[in-house]
Amino acid sequence: MITDKGLAAVAQGCPELKSLTIEGCSGVANEGLKAVGRFCAKLQAVSIKNCALVDDQGVSGLVCSATASSLTKVRLQGLNITDASLAVIGYYGKSIKDLTLSRLPAVGERGFWVMANALGLQKLRRMTVVSCPGLTDLALASVAKFSPSLRLVNLKRCSKVSDGCLKEFAESSKVLENLQIEECSRVTLTGILAFLLNCSPKFKSLSLSKCVGIKDICSAPAQLPVCKSLRSLAIKDCPGFTDASLAVVGMICPQLENVNLSGLSAVTDSGFLPLIKSSNSGLVNVDLNGCENLTDAAVSALVKAHGASLAHLSLEGCSKITDASLFAISESCSQLAELDLSNCMVSDYGVAVLAAAKQLRLRVLSLSGCMKVTQKSVPFLGSMSSSLEGLNLQFNFIGNHNIASLEKQLWRCDILA
Repeated sequence: MITDKGLAAVAQGCPELKSLTIEGCSGVANEGLKAVGRFCAKLQAVSIKNCALVDDQGVSGLVCSATASSLTKVRLQGLNITDASLAVIGYYGKSIKDLTLSRLPAVGERGFWVMANALGLQKLRRMTVVSCPGLTDLALASVAKFSPSLRLVNLKRCSKVSDGCLKEFAESSKVLENLQIEECSRVTLTGILAFLLNCSPKFKSLSLSKCVGIKDICSAPAQLPVCKSLRSLAIKDCPGFTDASLAVVGMICPQLENVNLSGLSAVTDSGFLPLIKSSNSGLVNVDLNGCENLTDAAVSALVKAHGASLAHLSLEGCSKITDASLFAISESCSQLAELDLSNCMVSDYGVAVLAAAKQLRLRVLSLSGCMKVTQKSVPFLGSMSSSLEGLNLQFNFIGNHNIASLEKQLWRCDILA
């Protein structure tokens, strides 16, 4: 078992140490971290996770020491630290660019507020906060206001963050490019629209995942934002998000290139088609995993409008997708490299159509769970040997003998069966 004594020996013997991870070490406490702070003046990255004996003294001894000028990446998770540690980070962490704070139940709103107002995090570019009840609207707004270099913010299971701070957060974050929100139940579509109305012209990527508050709003706001800078949008596993909301999203994000709507089982063609029509720059990556109510009509419209740019398309779990979609793909797509048809209703005929499309150069194809795909598809798949690098044939009726035959034909391809 590693103890403070062992960690101190490592610190003394490795003055050039640049990266350190301490995880689940029940014998490591404050003295070991203080030794690292004294002897490892070139330390750039530190991760301390689930160490029950580490408290404010240890974190302070590490951060306000010889490492202060070199430390650029800090991760603190599952520790018994309080507001005092965040205050120290805010004052001494002048070189920190990447900060992760996860499962810190004893850190309150004051800790985040003081960390921000200490004005030391001028170089902070990336911040991730997970399951920290102290991150409130006031705390988040303070971090945004006093961290002028912030480009990426990732919030997960922050139950006290709500719509209330999103407008101010957007106005303060002058160079923010990427916002990720997961399992924050008090964030709603109204708050997101307010954020987009006020966000930086550099803002490029928004991800909303498992947020039960993201659902249809009764009426659209008087002023709808148009966020021309947004290139990537992910709305995943938000059960209340349906066609009405998706149509609004289409209107406000005309330059999307990457769209992930996985797990939105309530979305139908009626909501998806307006998004396709309003996207002007050419969709490149589209993930519709689990959108079980989308039909061939939606896929056909997608590839006709964006076939010249589409490189990645996932239709996994879209149980209404049939060979008709593959026919449309074969006619319209010239750049498609990855296609996931897992658990779709495609058959051997659809595979034959894909294989015959001369302009298609698929590198990765998944037919997992496609129960209508049989041994008849083997010669068609074999004819794709010049481009295929990955092929998933799990849970269908091709058979082991035919898989062995395919492995000989597709000798450059990784086959999962």
